[in-house]
Amino acid sequence: MSDSAREAQLDRWAVTALSRHDVAVPSSFSLRRVSDDASFRRYFRAKIGERSWIFVDAPPEEEDSEPFVQVAARLGAHGLNVPRVIDADLAAGFMMLSDLGDDLYLDHVREYEKADNELAVERLYADAFSSLVRIQKIPAIDLPAYDDRLLRQEMDLFPEWFLAEQLGMALDEKEFDLLMQVSELLIDNALAQPVVLVHRDYHSRNLMVTSRQNPGILDFQDAVYGPVTYDLVSLLKDCYVRFPASRIHKWVEDYRYLAIQEGIVAPSISSATFKRWFDLMGLQRHLKCAGIFSRLHLRDGKARYLGDVPLVVDYIREVCDQYGELAPFRIWMNERVVPLLEADPEFTVRR
Repeated sequence: MSDSAREAQLDRWAVTALSRHDVAVPSSFSLRRVSDDASFRRYFRAKIGERSWIFVDAPPEEEDSEPFVQVAARLGAHGLNVPRVIDADLAAGFMMLSDLGDDLYLDHVREYEKADNELAVERLYADAFSSLVRIQKIPAIDLPAYDDRLLRQEMDLFPEWFLAEQLGMALDEKEFDLLMQVSELLIDNALAQPVVLVHRDYHSRNLMVTSRQNPGILDFQDAVYGPVTYDLVSLLKDCYVRFPASRIHKWVEDYRYLAIQEGIVAPSISSATFKRWFDLMGLQRHLKCAGIFSRLHLRDGKARYLGDVPLVVDYIREVCDQYGELAPFRIWMNERVVPLLEADPEFTVRR
């Protein structure tokens, strides 16, 4: 089905859904496209008078919307500010949601940083930490485990999509072994951590600034149970905004204390241990992101994500600089990968 035919089908369903919820739909009614994301989902806004709703098109042959509905219900039941599912036809791939607005954390952070307003940034992230603690304290529910299988599947994205497809690299046996050694190190690090509910994309493009219960939280349908530092990495080593290393270090330590107070992390976990968990978890995430952003470009035609790869590569190199066991990987990245990026006009690698 063409995009236009699909949109027409959603329009008709939206009118029916609104009417079902006692909303008088004017004859001039139409949906307005507001965004898409790194999946096949598309989002539209319906505005009637002072009221508005978000309608989601998630083609069922590409997207399973049931996890979104289930996780939204569980997060909402624990006091988190997530879109409420008002109506849905999962067989058709349509949902009607409450509208959390347009104010992304990303836009506010950029505005505050231009104005050198560190206090405003701190307030936003204090709210994000509070919501993250609440997420991590939700008891186990029927969600996938962030286990060895899933971690390995994610690690494969880096050589498959970033190295081979995006950069055109053919790995020799020695290089392949090096990547396997790094994968084992990162998987062991992830599996050693306390297990909590993981949003999996808890960052500035999925957090909304809201007047009540800040932040609004989006894009949680891929939630799993896994490492305690994963969402913290997503938030602080964000692929779309960069914070000074000193601020990240302070935030990581502040969160360790908060997690200990809330019973999420044992008091015996030292600052050094938690920082290592965080750093190596970040390396795993950013290797995965390099692969995902390349796949979005090459397979899905979403080239805009390529602009975020240089920051991802910077994060990878910075972690490698801090840990001796990653020195061979750091040398290999600098000698083999970075020159290919610098030679490609689609990228600008910051040193």
